[in-house]
Amino acid sequence: MTKLLPTLTVLSQTEQQISLLLDISADIHWFAGHFPDAPVLPGVAQLDWAVHFSRQYFAPLQQLQAVEVLKFQQMIRPGQQLLLTLEHTAEHTSLFSYSRNDEKVASGRLKWSLTSDA
Repeated sequence: MTKLLPTLTVLSQTEQQISLLLDISADIHWFAGHFPDAPVLPGVAQLDWAVHFSRQYFAPLQQLQAVEVLKFQQMIRPGQQLLLTLEHTAEHTSLFSYSRNDEKVASGRLKWSLTSDA
């Protein structure tokens, strides 16, 4: 069975920021059919993970309102490790950045709003 999320290790965590080490294994669902001969993690998966982990650690009662300044700078392939850094601000915003070997891979800003049932 394939999985949707990578295996992760929490490297550091504060009230406003978290750093996660992600192991990108070949059995992650997002690689299926996304280029059989040269698998690449789709940008939508990277965005999904940023939203998922931001919500898990900082914004459980908030709904995603907008994605801003989204940049994909390098390809992600199976077998790699990534550092995902998330920072939640007082303005209901989460900044996210993926890096590998100190080089930025992708980044963006998530804007949140309170859900109607909060």
